[in-house]
Amino acid sequence: MVSYRTKVAEPIRLPSRVERERALEAAGYNVFNLASADVYVDLLTDSGTGAMSDAQWAALQRGDESYAGSRSFDRLERAVADVMRFPHVVPAHQGRGAENVLYGSIVEDGDVVLNNTHFDTTRAHVTNQGADPVDCPVSGAREPDADGRFKGNFSTDRAREVVSDVGADVVSTVVLTITNNSAAGQPVSVQNTREVAQFAREIDATFVIDACRFAENAYFVKRDEPGFEDASIADIAREQLGYADAIVMSGKKDGLVNVGGFVATDDESLFDRCKHRAILYEGFPTYGGMAGRDMEALAVGVREAVTESYISGRIDQVRQLGESLAEAGVPVYEPFGGHAVYLDAASLLPHISHESFPGQALVCELYLEGAVRGVELGSFAFPDTDRPELVRLAVPRRTYGAEHFDHVVEAATAVMDRRESVSGLTLASEPPIPELRHFTAELEPVRASAPSTE
Repeated sequence: MVSYRTKVAEPIRLPSRVERERALEAAGYNVFNLASADVYVDLLTDSGTGAMSDAQWAALQRGDESYAGSRSFDRLERAVADVMRFPHVVPAHQGRGAENVLYGSIVEDGDVVLNNTHFDTTRAHVTNQGADPVDCPVSGAREPDADGRFKGNFSTDRAREVVSDVGADVVSTVVLTITNNSAAGQPVSVQNTREVAQFAREIDATFVIDACRFAENAYFVKRDEPGFEDASIADIAREQLGYADAIVMSGKKDGLVNVGGFVATDDESLFDRCKHRAILYEGFPTYGGMAGRDMEALAVGVREAVTESYISGRIDQVRQLGESLAEAGVPVYEPFGGHAVYLDAASLLPHISHESFPGQALVCELYLEGAVRGVELGSFAFPDTDRPELVRLAVPRRTYGAEHFDHVVEAATAVMDRRESVSGLTLASEPPIPELRHFTAELEPVRASAPSTE
């Protein structure tokens, strides 16, 4: 397991119980509205929250901030070509900017977009284009205790049912998210990727891989998929990504940076469409939404992500947190994913109905107990879907140590011990885009009904 030596330290403090209660109430029982100073261990997301390496910090110093023809873009373009196989790159300020560029170029009003499981921003971009996002998870993907090593796979059987219902000409895009964030960070096999690529060719759809966690996915392929045990992480990643027509990437995950993303493709026509859309929404094609120094750091991070020492240490840390929670009796989704441990809120809080958001209630109780911030990925984040009631504890890369995770386990155990006293929540206000309501909506506790006087 790789280890790190700390060069910069940031002090953090555990707010008192009274402070936590006041902060949560002021935040409308939505932890997105909390100030970071009010959080002790922040597992809200692994997106852009990790620590960069000394090589990345050094690379920042050579950033070329030219508006056009930046040398820093050339380095990013070479890194993407070397590691991910695609010669054409359109940079963006982050993953959702890249989604806007790509899906705005290939998805039209009335289309259907298939995905193993759409994540929140992906679903929102698809619906924003007037299209219908349809999930195609495999059997067991939404069952926290179901067996299986590649529960993130895409069900081509389900996809063919959709095509039979709506017609192949309506399905413009097929997306494969690796790892499958909305299915508890579960990996996708290379064999499944091949099958999805073939299916997309059969119906003449654009095949996109959401590659945010491509290196983590390659680790699971090496560990669990027959025929890949002797392959390198880098070789697995290149093969798996190579089946796609295009990839969309948030550099804030397996790019190991705090900002940035891109679209990459080997299709000249698609590249041209994305490049011109990027000029409108992101910036000139050789910087997009990124500063030169950030492209430099991302170029280094993409290469670091596929090194065996880094990725094995990354996955081991998440696994150790999951095993510690499971040993304490906390219900968790198994097997553990690559970037996060997912708590099974429905099992932990069975007395709270789906309509009262058991996942969000658990998120709030973890904060109240130990100033631990996670995120709900159930009925609150994904309204009108049949997603399981999960709470994600996303682990920032190269950031926290064992003592922080011990604290998380203690907080979760304490909540579990007093679970019967936990009440559900109800919406107090929500934004107009339901796919994104969990970012800004406010809630309030469900009040117990007064006893009847009759």
